[in-house]
Amino acid sequence: MSNVSYHISNLLEKMTSTDKDFRFMATNDLMLELQKDSIKLDEDSERKVVTMLLKLLEDKNGEVQNLAVKCLAPLVSKVKEPQVETMVDTLCSNMMSDKEPLRDISSMGLKTVIAELPLSASGLTLTVSVCKKITSQLIGAMGKQEDVSVQLEALDILTDMLGRLSGALVSFHSSLLSSLLPQLTSSRMAVRKRSILALGQLVPCCSPALFSQLTEHLVTELSKAPPTSMTRTYIQCLATISRQGGHRVGEHLEKLIPMVVKFIRVEDDELREYCFQAFEAFIRRCPKEMSPHVGTITELCLKFMTFDPNYNYDDEEEEQEDSMDIEDGLDEESDEEYSDDDDMSWKVRRSSIKCLEALISTRRDLLLSFYSSICPALLARFKEREENVRADVFATFSALLRQTRPSHHVSIAAGSDSGVSREEEPAVTMLKKQVPVIVKVLHRQLKEKSPKSRQGCFCLLTELAHTVPGALETHIPALIPGIVFSLTDKSTSSTMRIDALSFFHVLLLTHPPQAFQPHMQVLLPPVVACVEDTFYKITSEALLVAQQLVRVMRPQGQNAAAAGGFDPKPFIREVFSVTLKRLKATDIDQEVKERAISCMGHMVCHLGDHLGAELKGVLAIFLERLKNEITRLTAVRTITLVSASPLKIDLSSILSDALSVLGSFLRKNQRALKLGTLACLTALVSHHAASIKAAALEPVLSELPALVDESDMHVSQVSVSLLTCLAKACPSSLAKISSSVLSGVFRLVHSPLLQGGALAAILDFLQALVLSKASNTSYSQLLKALMDPFRSSQCSVDGSAPHRQSFLSVARCVAALCSSCPKETPGTVSGLLQEVKNPGSPESARVLALLCLGEVGRSGSLGGSKEVQGVILEAISSTNEEVKTAASCALGSMAVGSLNDYLPFLLKEISSQPRRQYLLLHSLKEVISACPASSLSPHVESIWSLLFQNCECQEEGTRNLVAECLGKLTLVNADQLLPRLKQQLKTGSPLARSTVVTAVKFTIVDQPAPIDALLRNSIGDFLKTLQDGDINVRRVALVMFNSAAHNKPSLIRGLLASVLPHLYKETQIRKDLIREVEMGPFKHTVDDGLDVRKAAFECMYTLLDSCLDGLDVLQFLDHVEEGLKDHYDIRMLTFLMLARLASLSPAAVLQRLDRLIEPLRATCTTKVKAGSVKQEFEKQEELRRSAMRAVAALLAVPEVERSPSMADFANQIRTNADMASIYQSVQGGEGGGLAPTESMDMS
Repeated sequence: MSNVSYHISNLLEKMTSTDKDFRFMATNDLMLELQKDSIKLDEDSERKVVTMLLKLLEDKNGEVQNLAVKCLAPLVSKVKEPQVETMVDTLCSNMMSDKEPLRDISSMGLKTVIAELPLSASGLTLTVSVCKKITSQLIGAMGKQEDVSVQLEALDILTDMLGRLSGALVSFHSSLLSSLLPQLTSSRMAVRKRSILALGQLVPCCSPALFSQLTEHLVTELSKAPPTSMTRTYIQCLATISRQGGHRVGEHLEKLIPMVVKFIRVEDDELREYCFQAFEAFIRRCPKEMSPHVGTITELCLKFMTFDPNYNYDDEEEEQEDSMDIEDGLDEESDEEYSDDDDMSWKVRRSSIKCLEALISTRRDLLLSFYSSICPALLARFKEREENVRADVFATFSALLRQTRPSHHVSIAAGSDSGVSREEEPAVTMLKKQVPVIVKVLHRQLKEKSPKSRQGCFCLLTELAHTVPGALETHIPALIPGIVFSLTDKSTSSTMRIDALSFFHVLLLTHPPQAFQPHMQVLLPPVVACVEDTFYKITSEALLVAQQLVRVMRPQGQNAAAAGGFDPKPFIREVFSVTLKRLKATDIDQEVKERAISCMGHMVCHLGDHLGAELKGVLAIFLERLKNEITRLTAVRTITLVSASPLKIDLSSILSDALSVLGSFLRKNQRALKLGTLACLTALVSHHAASIKAAALEPVLSELPALVDESDMHVSQVSVSLLTCLAKACPSSLAKISSSVLSGVFRLVHSPLLQGGALAAILDFLQALVLSKASNTSYSQLLKALMDPFRSSQCSVDGSAPHRQSFLSVARCVAALCSSCPKETPGTVSGLLQEVKNPGSPESARVLALLCLGEVGRSGSLGGSKEVQGVILEAISSTNEEVKTAASCALGSMAVGSLNDYLPFLLKEISSQPRRQYLLLHSLKEVISACPASSLSPHVESIWSLLFQNCECQEEGTRNLVAECLGKLTLVNADQLLPRLKQQLKTGSPLARSTVVTAVKFTIVDQPAPIDALLRNSIGDFLKTLQDGDINVRRVALVMFNSAAHNKPSLIRGLLASVLPHLYKETQIRKDLIREVEMGPFKHTVDDGLDVRKAAFECMYTLLDSCLDGLDVLQFLDHVEEGLKDHYDIRMLTFLMLARLASLSPAAVLQRLDRLIEPLRATCTTKVKAGSVKQEFEKQEELRRSAMRAVAALLAVPEVERSPSMADFANQIRTNADMASIYQSVQGGEGGGLAPTESMDMS
């Protein structure tokens, strides 16, 4: 300790030296000492250091002064409170000094101290007391009207302090407000501006009463019709507090809007600009409250976006393009005579256009009206003369295009939901009509000298090509000169070229090849020149474009026929030579290397037959790149492409070398490389088997067995597909590894994880294997290996029973083998029947035999054998549950194979055997799900009537099965059956109604289906059951609504207005459904309404994902807030919703923050009673974690800690060890540690 004191007193001594270098070095050393965490100062040293540094702030040497300021930062956290206060007092009094340098350095010092004051609870008292000191001094300084620079410094420091420590200054808020408001009338513009900034920082965290006081003050002042310069300040202040205070302005808008509208009519350009900025802030912050005023504001924006009194736009539209050039020349001359410096009208145009952009971005629901009102006006403004304003016009139009693009979650479903894509149509249709106008206006601008305009054009056109792919096809001739101009013009900057190339790339991707073929000789030379450019970014973009142009020259696949008449010969040479030059170079950027390989790969793939003798050299380079670690992945993909080319490229020169390199890649631990290599090998074996020698495959074959493993199903699937190709193409080579590979394949078959694509790959492999007639892969051997593990009696005794999934997988494999060797099938079937009949065989063997019979029967190879029916019926009556279930599956599968033999028998059994009904209905469900509609049609009536006889069954499980059968049957003949379901709603009992509604749920599938159009018209009638008197019917109606919202949101979007009130009604707790049940000496409450509420909240959660734009988020939040106080399950759901809403619509969440925090706080602080059972503790722990996740999501919202209640809660979390540890574990994935808690308060 004394050692440190000694060292520091030494430094302090040097600081008094007359030599400035000594002082500088000593101060620097002190700073390094103070930055060490371990340093601790005694009281005496503290006092000396502080005094010395404050003295050095007045040093004659500027560098020493700057270092002294830097020392203050680490010092704040190292010294005790009295010393910090001494520092602050001295700095404040120096700040008011008459000497300007001292004033400047002191205010820098104050800002440094403020930035370092601790935010943690332990240091909060210090922070508060220091803030109070500074604030009272600053308020005094602001009052010093005679010295403006002191005022400016004071305002600046205050803004900093409010921005960081507003929460600590709550007690000062009202005095700050009353001292800031007079500054708005200061005669100095700079003071007014800085006061506005300070108010902006005060607004987010002040109390609602103060906010109202500030707004009232502004309204009162504005209503007195002050001079224009004052009005400007007040309106600017309004815009700032609206931007900063967000939703709080909402309740004052009714008074504010008419005033701002009135001031727009005043002839003052700057005032108008501020008015539009205020509107923009209102629109972005309070979109809901602004709804009634959207019309007025749109009208004003449209009027003022053309406001240009000093310039006469001739109707340039009509002029010919060539005369435009002359006109440009004249313009330049006349510009020199007339100075535009005094013309401020562009600011008005710009702010009104930005205001429109805010409207478009926040009100997607008004998109169609924007297309009729705003779109034509924006198009007309593309001719704007002021470059900055024109850039904003382009940005606004791009925002309109972005809003037109189907939103992210819809576009995923769009492939699977034709309804959605049809529903998005109206706006897209309107946009398509505008495309000719857009191109007409833009293609002129593409040849203008101004790079900013051209960049804007390219960005806008790129957005357009993404929004409506293919729409520019007929306009390509008009766009080409502009693209070529930007690529060839000498004065063009490199970013401009990159923009032009990337737009051209998007254009090539989104439009058919035949559109570009006629223009090839114009397009190719500039692209080739760009490939040779010295700047690597241009080269790499140009190579992408060249690659697409190669595909245009000779398309393959579905475009080949449409664009086949084009002769690529004249163009090949020039593309080839520049690409080859880039391909050979080794000293270029990684991205260029990769794209050169890829571009040359496309050349070989599409035009390889034109390359002649050059081809071998190119392939040799590919092989070299394959051996290079940096380029190997791209080379693997390129060789895959080339080997699958329809031109049958001869690869024999590199095949054996490539195979040995590819074999070594299978050992690498890089998954993308492994998968790419397997795909490449599969392509090589499929297309070039004849040229592959058996010895060349060795390095590959030895690596394959290890890849067939359940730890990575996708790699296994691709490996098995490669093995299948090998079994078909070179069966002899497979014999060497068949034993090691088969053991892996059988391990997979018996794995519970096997399903989908991997299972299909294994089925193909086994079929190929049994047909390849290789040794040790005969039918009987494979069958034995598949079924033996299930036959040993101990497999059910030692507890390691095979998983249910593996029974199904093995049954599929057996059926696949049977279908490959039809001669063997009868023998196998009789063996399986014996197995089922034999009472001595273990349960697992009988279950497997039944499932195998079902799968073999699915292909129709059993016929209607009476023996099989008898065996199955007997098994269904078995006492063993597993055997019964397997028999019901088998019966369903057989009926799929031979419908006429089994279906009547199945229906008869369902009617006559009530005890077996559930299992037999399972079989029927399998039949309805798997049979094509055409073969089911004759039986529909008999199945329908049978199902309706059972739709009122008391057993809920059976009812659900009946409903699923009804729903899937409706899909067979929707035109007739859907109306009959609807009819049934009116006549049936509550049980029948609930069955019908559940049946509707099963008609909603996530793929496009013919029933969609019918459902759209009738789903409203089914949803009326949300008002049913029976609680169970309401619950299943909610489940059905949830399914529709999840799988086909387009069905219910139009009905939200009528459905939501009923949905919200079901989220409320109903006292009449809560009853008390006596259990011995205890009373237990049962809430019969819980399931319905849960279903309602689940619907709400789904709607957030699929129909957010149809929801009024604030109303939605009211019900989420109720849910936060409900039952455990519902609270878990509402925490999830809250986290989701924090990212989807943060503005609305901020608006309700104060009401949402209390329930979250209650959950986080609740303790379970000491004597509770373990489950109670676990439940409470899970609730707290879930609530904390919601809190973490809220804290990620910008500006959230401006809310005093949130800041307080964040502080509570930070100071309570228990809550802090939960918070950190929830944050765990995002860096854990202290970082998030530190950043919580940094608003």
